[in-house]
Amino acid sequence: MARTFYRFARSSLPAATTALAASTFFDEKDGRDDDDRFRLGGGGSSARHARARAYSHRPRATLCEVPHRHPSRDRDAAYRPSDPAEPAAGGADADGRGKGRAEGGGMGMWGEERDGSFHGLFPRRQLWRPALEYPLWDYNWDGRQPTPIGRVGGEEGGDDSRLMAEARRERLIRKEGVTRHIILVRHGQYDETYKEDSRRLLTPIGRKQAELTGQRLGKLIRGVNEQFGPCRVRVVRVSDLARAKETADIIYESMDLERVDGENVIKAKPDPMLNEGRTRLSSNFHARPRRPCHHIPGGIAGPSVVERTDEQHPRIEEAFRKYFYRAEVPGTPTEGGGGDCDVGLDAPARGTSNGEDETPRKLVPHPQHEFEVIVCHANVIRYFFCRALQLPPEAWLRLCTFNCSLTYFTIRPTGTVSCRMLGDIGHLPYELCTFSMHSGFNW
Repeated sequence: MARTFYRFARSSLPAATTALAASTFFDEKDGRDDDDRFRLGGGGSSARHARARAYSHRPRATLCEVPHRHPSRDRDAAYRPSDPAEPAAGGADADGRGKGRAEGGGMGMWGEERDGSFHGLFPRRQLWRPALEYPLWDYNWDGRQPTPIGRVGGEEGGDDSRLMAEARRERLIRKEGVTRHIILVRHGQYDETYKEDSRRLLTPIGRKQAELTGQRLGKLIRGVNEQFGPCRVRVVRVSDLARAKETADIIYESMDLERVDGENVIKAKPDPMLNEGRTRLSSNFHARPRRPCHHIPGGIAGPSVVERTDEQHPRIEEAFRKYFYRAEVPGTPTEGGGGDCDVGLDAPARGTSNGEDETPRKLVPHPQHEFEVIVCHANVIRYFFCRALQLPPEAWLRLCTFNCSLTYFTIRPTGTVSCRMLGDIGHLPYELCTFSMHSGFNW
């Protein structure tokens, strides 16, 4: 009988529940709180096996089919978690499940499972729900996808005419649109032994890391030659925490912007929305950063973790929507063809090319590429990475970004997003490679 029960238990427990037990042995030095640890108990073995059976027999499709409330499509609107008491946007049937797909991603559940837990880890209402089932891409993730073109012409050939008009608009957007480049920089190494933010300043290693990062970004702004031309960096943004502001100041000073012709690089005011989150000291007096959302693998979230997630996640989600979006879409083409701008993404280098004037040509940034630098924090960067690539945000802790590393995204005018660099520290020598207070790679 024991052998029969063992086979039943193995077939009933889903992969996520099995991974939960493995998370008992995860190290906490990567920023998790003490109450993130896995604890046995809570209802006894009978209750745990009952939960396992329930999760095993639940159809997997329901995880993506249950709609949810979503944040406003206006990227400047404040984000708030879903209210499970409200009806679904598409209406709800007798058992509480909504009809049709929700319009955007967000936290929240509807219907019979709204008060339950996700595999016993944390409340289902705090699980991120994508607008489309993974791994489909939501082209309207920023609310800027052009509205479909209505049918033009009569009944015959109407659909073909509409498709041709949308194809022309797509070509126009690709040709004349602006690509946004976002470079996220993690702050330099800092002294973590203090509770007060004003005393948590960069170490000598952290200051040198920031200096070399500024030199690398300065070369990117100035360019080297026509092949490796200058990049139009519009602004340097920063969070409102001392370590990030000190890092941004050193980066800005080390860019050597006096040698840059043309537009000035703006230094924006610190933005508290980019902060890591309020911290608390553990029993050994080391500060533990707040997390942007739950993470998997991870332990069972206690009440305090659930409460802090409700507190912190709306802010960091609002920050993502504030800074990640495609550039304004050009107007649709007229009957005659394109718009005013005739410079494509594959346009030749600017300057004379008839061979008569051999004077060195001035390096000019490409007009269809705009860059932003944002100096912030590891947890913020990891959350932004998952959200920008439309991956489950709960995977954020599987990533690692060293101090003064670069994480670099491109947002095309068509709404596609790609990551060109993740945690790049190629500008730092080995003796300056740190992750918080850990040096090198042997940790």
